[in-house]
Amino acid sequence: MSKALKVDYAGLIEETLPSGSMRYRVRPRGERKRRIKIHCGPDHEDFQRQYLAARNGEQPEPLKTASEYAVPRSIGWLVHVYLEYLEKRVAAKTFSGKTLKKKRNLLNKLLDNPDRVMMIPHSRLSEMHDDMMATPAQADAFIEATAVMYDWAMEKKRRYVSSNPARGIEKIYEKGEGATPWKGVHIRQFFAVHKLGTKPHVAMSILLWTGCRIEDTTILGRRNECKVLELIDGERVEFEAVRWQPSKKGSTEVMVPLLAPLKEATRAPKIQGNTYLLGRGGKPYASGDSASAMFKTWCVEAGLPQLSAHGVRKGLAELLAELGCTQYEIMAIHGHSEAKTSEVYTRRVERWNLARKAMERVDVSHAWS
Repeated sequence: MSKALKVDYAGLIEETLPSGSMRYRVRPRGERKRRIKIHCGPDHEDFQRQYLAARNGEQPEPLKTASEYAVPRSIGWLVHVYLEYLEKRVAAKTFSGKTLKKKRNLLNKLLDNPDRVMMIPHSRLSEMHDDMMATPAQADAFIEATAVMYDWAMEKKRRYVSSNPARGIEKIYEKGEGATPWKGVHIRQFFAVHKLGTKPHVAMSILLWTGCRIEDTTILGRRNECKVLELIDGERVEFEAVRWQPSKKGSTEVMVPLLAPLKEATRAPKIQGNTYLLGRGGKPYASGDSASAMFKTWCVEAGLPQLSAHGVRKGLAELLAELGCTQYEIMAIHGHSEAKTSEVYTRRVERWNLARKAMERVDVSHAWS
């Protein structure tokens, strides 16, 4: 016999069935005897929709996931099950939302595949790879994302498949030297077009005088500013600094001096907000990708279409090296946790001292000449 119990919501009846499972029913407004079954309890994200529909006398359909709509044990089913798993990891903050977005875009190519089986033949994946030869980096990224998905599907607790058809496909793309570093002439040209007080000027100043990545311009602001006391020649000297945890996974905390040109640039705009760099409506950019795309537009406007935001960071590293900064001083400014030739980690206190000394070597007025 079921046990009915009214809980927080008017007209909601929670019933414990003989099996021990729960059943939820709702009494529509003005209909005392009618009961409408809903498919989840108050803790479910779809509860409000179903509950309100039932209170209005409608029979709600259960909310289905993408994998439930897919043909069981098909490639579409596997892709959706895998992405739903990653979504849960993002919600638990154990996986990057940005990485999930990239994987979704890559794996969506498999959803157009005519094969309804879960195991796409190795030959078919090779053909798809070859079809994308015009964009070699994207082609290789597609195969790698597919291979990682199949590795996940092969894990002992799942055993959806017994082999990985995406492994063994040779890469097309040969990595080059990466982004072109900015030089002094480029910086002057950019600032000649984008004057003090403009968004491009703020963005360039942040990248230039903190060494941050473009995605960090979406979080950096006055809340990251702090005071640091140093004992120099027996006297206590106070420095202004910018301190933050870079967005990139595996990066260590960074703290660098708040140099005068950065402070001037971030205070110049008439509209101030939670971050130094603001997009439309005075709000931070939604993602590093959107900020990067906007910065590329500003480069084109300045007559520098060959350059990008990443090149600013690379240019700063080259400049610091030319000025005699050590590998660890450059690591301190860039937030790297591991040297290329060793596994020596820089402590936080040491990082600040190294970063301050390194940045002090930069003559702000002539560094890019």
